[in-house]
Amino acid sequence: MTFLKRLFLILINQQKKSLGSTDSLHQLTDEELVSKIVANNDSMLFGVLYDRYSRMVYNKCYGFARSQDEAEDLTQDVFLMLFVKLASFKGKSKFSTWLYSFTYNFCVNYVNRNKQRKMSDKSVSMDTTEYRLTEEVPDEQIYELKATKLAKALKIMDPDEKSLLLLKYQDGASIKELCELYEVGESAMKMRLKRAKAKLLEIYKEKK
Repeated sequence: MTFLKRLFLILINQQKKSLGSTDSLHQLTDEELVSKIVANNDSMLFGVLYDRYSRMVYNKCYGFARSQDEAEDLTQDVFLMLFVKLASFKGKSKFSTWLYSFTYNFCVNYVNRNKQRKMSDKSVSMDTTEYRLTEEVPDEQIYELKATKLAKALKIMDPDEKSLLLLKYQDGASIKELCELYEVGESAMKMRLKRAKAKLLEIYKEKK
């Protein structure tokens, strides 16, 4: 762990202790808390946000890491970058949805840097005729997929499609929230979801 990350953890822990269990702070919504942190560049309040979401961020990072130590390092990297970029959250979607996307993109970039290659957005460059004739996959069919087999299928999917599906079906993001996160129109987002669901089902059926 670098000195900067170690210092960051020390500060976070000290700030949480100094804040204690102040009810008024812990009763703030995520959006209210973010607004106060950004307005005053308040690293002390950031400790409350860290406390709320460190476990979620760690769980996401663990899926990309080769060890617990690497996952912990990635988690601290995410929060360091989050503190710098927090003002870019505009409240157009739930903070938890935005943070999931932020964490996922950070981890994908981390993996790709290690592999010395750039990730391409296949959902944009893909020929729109590829799934044009594919029947719509009902959401109920996605929810009924067996967890172990589904996890294997997700692991080999395109990272962008995987991220989109997890945002929609794991974190419960609405179409409107996804449109705002990805900065696309509703019809384009529905097409992306349709392709991603069809691809997932195709891979799922091939898995034993």
